Amino acid sequence: MKNDRQAMIIAIIKEQVIGTQEELGEALKNRGIMVTQATLSRDIKELGLIKIPTPEGYYRYSLPQDRTPGDLLRRAQRMFEDAVISVDYAENLIVVKTTGGNAQGVAAALDDLDWPEVVGTVAGDNTILMVIRSKEAVSEILKRFNQLRR
Repeated sequence: MKNDRQAMIIAIIKEQVIGTQEELGEALKNRGIMVTQATLSRDIKELGLIKIPTPEGYYRYSLPQDRTPGDLLRRAQRMFEDAVISVDYAENLIVVKTTGGNAQGVAAALDDLDWPEVVGTVAGDNTILMVIRSKEAVSEILKRFNQLRR
């Protein structure tokens, strides 16, 4: 749930000019996600959202332009710990099973890592399909997954 909500927050601030927590909460509500102000505040902090000026002189939420690889890795680790149930593979395909509703958030975190061996990810509700460039690279990705799980 948390991972989905945070993925939805990212999508909203990329699509809309959102300047306040109230506006963000309303945008989430319009998409069927109810949150308290405290939860929204924690999500904003965890996502590292910043406020940037708009040409009109207002401020809006944005993702930091310079998210470090360490930030991205910590987010992926947290999501793996919270949501990943199992990982399996066949040839150059990896299938990641997550708790219900968390696949898209985990896939977004994996995409943000920008691993060169990964062609792409496709996420459903609780399953992620990763296409890896070669079968030989799968073992390296699986090692990285084990590191994400700590």
